[in-house]
Amino acid sequence: MSRPYDAVKRLLDVLVAAVGLLLTAPVLAAVALAVLITMGRPVLFRQARPGRHGRLFELVKFRSMSIDGEDGAPTNDGARLTPFGRWLRTTSLDELPQLWNVLRGEMSLVGPRPLLPAYLNRYTPEQFRRHEVRPGITGLQQAYGRNALSWDDRFALDVCYVRQRSFGLDLRILLRTVRIVLRRDGITAPGAATAREYLGPRGLAAAGTGHSSAEGPR
Repeated sequence: MSRPYDAVKRLLDVLVAAVGLLLTAPVLAAVALAVLITMGRPVLFRQARPGRHGRLFELVKFRSMSIDGEDGAPTNDGARLTPFGRWLRTTSLDELPQLWNVLRGEMSLVGPRPLLPAYLNRYTPEQFRRHEVRPGITGLQQAYGRNALSWDDRFALDVCYVRQRSFGLDLRILLRTVRIVLRRDGITAPGAATAREYLGPRGLAAAGTGHSSAEGPR
Protein backbone atom coordinates (compact mmCIF):
# COMPACT_ATOMS: atom_id res chain seq x y z
CA MET A 1 0.00 0.00 0.00
CA SER A 2 1.28 3.45 -0.92
CA ARG A 3 2.69 5.87 1.63
CA PRO A 4 0.18 8.59 0.63
CA TYR A 5 -2.66 6.29 1.74
CA ASP A 6 -1.00 5.65 5.10
CA ALA A 7 -0.26 9.35 5.64
CA VAL A 8 -3.74 10.54 4.72
CA LYS A 9 -5.37 7.76 6.74
CA ARG A 10 -3.33 8.78 9.78
CA LEU A 11 -4.40 12.41 9.34
CA LEU A 12 -8.04 11.37 9.09
CA ASP A 13 -7.66 9.14 12.17
CA VAL A 14 -6.32 12.08 14.20
CA LEU A 15 -9.05 14.45 13.04
CA VAL A 16 -11.91 12.00 13.60
CA ALA A 17 -10.55 10.83 16.97
CA ALA A 18 -10.06 14.39 18.24
CA VAL A 19 -13.52 15.50 17.12
CA GLY A 20 -15.02 12.25 18.38
CA LEU A 21 -13.54 12.68 21.85
CA LEU A 22 -14.88 16.23 22.03
CA LEU A 23 -18.37 15.33 20.80
CA THR A 24 -18.69 12.23 22.98
CA ALA A 25 -17.25 13.86 26.12
CA PRO A 26 -20.69 13.98 27.81
CA VAL A 27 -21.28 10.32 26.94
CA LEU A 28 -17.83 9.35 28.18
CA ALA A 29 -18.46 11.18 31.46
CA ALA A 30 -21.90 9.58 31.91
CA VAL A 31 -20.60 6.07 31.21
CA ALA A 32 -17.62 6.60 33.52
CA LEU A 33 -19.96 7.67 36.32
CA ALA A 34 -22.25 4.70 35.69
CA VAL A 35 -19.30 2.28 35.78
CA LEU A 36 -18.10 3.87 39.03
CA ILE A 37 -21.54 3.52 40.61
CA THR A 38 -22.28 -0.02 39.41
CA MET A 39 -18.81 -1.58 39.57
CA GLY A 40 -16.56 0.78 41.50
CA ARG A 41 -12.96 1.46 40.64
CA PRO A 42 -11.14 1.21 38.32
CA VAL A 43 -13.44 2.77 35.75
CA LEU A 44 -11.13 2.00 32.84
CA PHE A 45 -9.80 -1.39 31.83
CA ARG A 46 -6.18 -1.23 30.68
CA GLN A 47 -4.19 -4.04 29.12
CA ALA A 48 -1.13 -4.50 26.93
CA ARG A 49 -2.06 -5.47 23.38
CA PRO A 50 0.17 -5.96 20.33
CA GLY A 51 -0.07 -3.25 17.70
CA ARG A 52 1.66 -2.65 14.40
CA HIS A 53 4.63 -5.01 13.91
CA GLY A 54 3.67 -6.67 17.21
CA ARG A 55 4.79 -3.74 19.38
CA LEU A 56 2.88 -3.61 22.66
CA PHE A 57 0.74 -0.66 23.70
CA GLU A 58 -1.79 -0.07 26.48
CA LEU A 59 -5.35 -0.48 25.24
CA VAL A 60 -8.04 1.35 27.21
CA LYS A 61 -11.77 0.80 27.40
CA PHE A 62 -14.53 1.02 29.99
CA ARG A 63 -14.59 -1.86 32.44
CA SER A 64 -17.52 -4.22 31.97
CA MET A 65 -16.67 -6.95 34.49
CA SER A 66 -16.50 -7.12 38.26
CA ILE A 67 -13.08 -7.83 39.75
CA ASP A 68 -14.16 -11.09 41.41
CA GLY A 69 -17.10 -12.93 42.91
CA GLU A 70 -19.18 -11.87 45.88
CA ASP A 71 -16.98 -13.92 48.22
CA GLY A 72 -13.82 -12.29 46.89
CA ALA A 73 -12.74 -15.36 44.93
CA PRO A 74 -12.05 -15.19 41.20
CA THR A 75 -14.98 -16.36 39.07
CA ASN A 76 -15.51 -17.13 35.40
CA ASP A 77 -16.20 -14.43 32.82
CA GLY A 78 -19.92 -15.16 32.60
CA ALA A 79 -20.37 -14.56 36.34
CA ARG A 80 -18.19 -11.43 36.31
CA LEU A 81 -19.96 -9.69 33.43
CA THR A 82 -22.33 -7.24 35.12
CA PRO A 83 -25.76 -6.26 33.70
CA PHE A 84 -24.51 -2.75 32.95
CA GLY A 85 -21.30 -4.18 31.54
CA ARG A 86 -23.30 -6.44 29.24
CA TRP A 87 -25.25 -3.41 28.02
CA LEU A 88 -22.00 -1.54 27.43
CA ARG A 89 -20.77 -4.39 25.26
CA THR A 90 -23.95 -4.75 23.26
CA THR A 91 -23.86 -1.02 22.46
CA SER A 92 -20.04 -1.04 22.00
CA LEU A 93 -19.83 2.05 24.23
CA ASP A 94 -17.09 0.29 26.20
CA GLU A 95 -14.83 0.80 23.17
CA LEU A 96 -15.16 4.62 23.05
CA PRO A 97 -12.00 5.32 25.12
CA GLN A 98 -9.98 3.70 22.33
CA LEU A 99 -10.35 6.98 20.43
CA TRP A 100 -7.51 8.02 22.75
CA ASN A 101 -5.42 5.11 21.44
CA VAL A 102 -6.17 6.31 17.91
CA LEU A 103 -5.15 9.87 18.77
CA ARG A 104 -1.86 8.58 20.20
CA GLY A 105 -1.07 6.69 17.00
CA GLU A 106 -1.33 3.24 18.60
CA MET A 107 -4.54 2.33 16.79
CA SER A 108 -6.56 3.32 13.75
CA LEU A 109 -10.30 3.70 13.27
CA VAL A 110 -10.21 0.71 10.90
CA GLY A 111 -7.90 -2.29 11.09
CA PRO A 112 -7.62 -5.78 12.62
CA ARG A 113 -8.68 -5.80 16.27
CA PRO A 114 -5.78 -5.96 18.78
CA LEU A 115 -5.82 -9.36 20.46
CA LEU A 116 -3.83 -10.80 23.37
CA PRO A 117 0.01 -10.79 23.42
CA ALA A 118 -0.05 -14.53 24.12
CA TYR A 119 -1.40 -15.10 20.61
CA LEU A 120 1.67 -13.65 18.88
CA ASN A 121 3.63 -16.90 18.89
CA ARG A 122 0.55 -18.92 17.89
CA TYR A 123 -0.04 -17.23 14.54
CA THR A 124 0.98 -18.76 11.25
CA PRO A 125 3.18 -16.46 9.12
CA GLU A 126 0.11 -15.62 7.04
CA GLN A 127 -1.98 -14.77 10.11
CA PHE A 128 0.81 -12.57 11.48
CA ARG A 129 0.31 -10.28 8.49
CA ARG A 130 -2.55 -8.71 10.45
CA HIS A 131 0.21 -6.82 12.31
CA GLU A 132 1.46 -5.07 9.17
CA VAL A 133 -1.02 -2.28 9.91
CA ARG A 134 -2.23 -0.47 13.02
CA PRO A 135 -4.99 -2.33 14.86
CA GLY A 136 -8.42 -0.78 14.60
CA ILE A 137 -11.46 0.01 16.70
CA THR A 138 -13.36 -1.85 14.00
CA GLY A 139 -12.30 -3.98 11.07
CA LEU A 140 -13.43 -6.26 8.29
CA GLN A 141 -14.22 -9.11 10.66
CA GLN A 142 -16.23 -6.83 12.97
CA ALA A 143 -18.28 -5.71 9.98
CA TYR A 144 -18.92 -9.30 8.89
CA GLY A 145 -19.77 -11.34 11.96
CA ARG A 146 -17.74 -10.06 14.94
CA ASN A 147 -17.16 -12.75 17.58
CA ALA A 148 -19.67 -15.14 15.98
CA LEU A 149 -16.98 -16.03 13.40
CA SER A 150 -14.45 -18.83 13.79
CA TRP A 151 -10.83 -17.84 14.38
CA ASP A 152 -9.87 -19.04 10.89
CA ASP A 153 -12.54 -16.82 9.34
CA ARG A 154 -11.52 -13.83 11.46
CA PHE A 155 -7.87 -14.07 10.52
CA ALA A 156 -8.72 -14.61 6.87
CA LEU A 157 -10.72 -11.37 6.91
CA ASP A 158 -7.91 -9.55 8.75
CA VAL A 159 -5.35 -10.56 6.13
CA CYS A 160 -7.82 -9.74 3.36
CA TYR A 161 -8.05 -6.22 4.78
CA VAL A 162 -4.26 -5.87 4.89
CA ARG A 163 -4.04 -6.86 1.24
CA GLN A 164 -6.94 -4.81 -0.06
CA ARG A 165 -7.12 -1.81 2.27
CA SER A 166 -8.25 1.44 0.70
CA PHE A 167 -10.31 4.48 1.60
CA GLY A 168 -13.32 2.95 -0.10
CA LEU A 169 -12.99 -0.26 1.93
CA ASP A 170 -12.48 1.71 5.14
CA LEU A 171 -15.67 3.67 4.52
CA ARG A 172 -17.67 0.53 3.78
CA ILE A 173 -16.39 -1.08 6.98
CA LEU A 174 -17.30 1.97 9.08
CA LEU A 175 -20.81 2.20 7.63
CA ARG A 176 -21.44 -1.52 8.01
CA THR A 177 -20.08 -1.46 11.58
CA VAL A 178 -22.60 1.24 12.51
CA ARG A 179 -25.39 -0.97 11.21
CA ILE A 180 -24.04 -4.04 13.04
CA VAL A 181 -23.72 -2.12 16.32
CA LEU A 182 -27.24 -0.71 16.04
CA ARG A 183 -28.57 -4.23 15.44
CA ARG A 184 -26.30 -5.59 18.22
CA ASP A 185 -25.28 -8.61 16.17
CA GLY A 186 -22.42 -11.03 16.92
CA ILE A 187 -21.27 -9.46 20.18
CA THR A 188 -19.94 -12.78 21.48
CA ALA A 189 -19.75 -16.34 20.30
CA PRO A 190 -22.87 -18.37 21.15
CA GLY A 191 -22.81 -19.59 24.75
CA ALA A 192 -19.81 -17.48 25.79
CA ALA A 193 -19.57 -14.22 27.74
CA THR A 194 -16.35 -13.36 25.96
CA ALA A 195 -14.61 -14.46 22.80
CA ARG A 196 -13.18 -17.96 22.88
CA GLU A 197 -9.43 -18.32 23.31
CA TYR A 198 -7.26 -18.86 20.24
CA LEU A 199 -4.94 -21.82 20.86
CA GLY A 200 -3.17 -21.84 17.50
CA PRO A 201 -3.87 -23.47 14.13
CA ARG A 202 -3.82 -26.97 15.65
CA GLY A 203 -5.52 -26.16 18.92
CA LEU A 204 -9.17 -26.65 19.78
CA ALA A 205 -11.05 -23.47 20.69
CA ALA A 206 -11.90 -23.42 24.36
CA ALA A 207 -14.44 -21.30 26.16
CA GLY A 208 -12.95 -17.99 27.22
CA THR A 209 -13.03 -18.64 30.94
CA GLY A 210 -9.32 -18.09 31.45
CA HIS A 211 -9.28 -14.37 30.67
CA SER A 212 -9.72 -13.13 34.24
CA SER A 213 -7.96 -9.88 33.38
CA ALA A 214 -8.60 -9.68 29.68
CA GLU A 215 -12.35 -8.96 29.49
CA GLY A 216 -12.22 -11.08 26.34
CA PRO A 217 -10.11 -10.45 23.23
CA ARG A 218 -12.67 -8.51 21.23
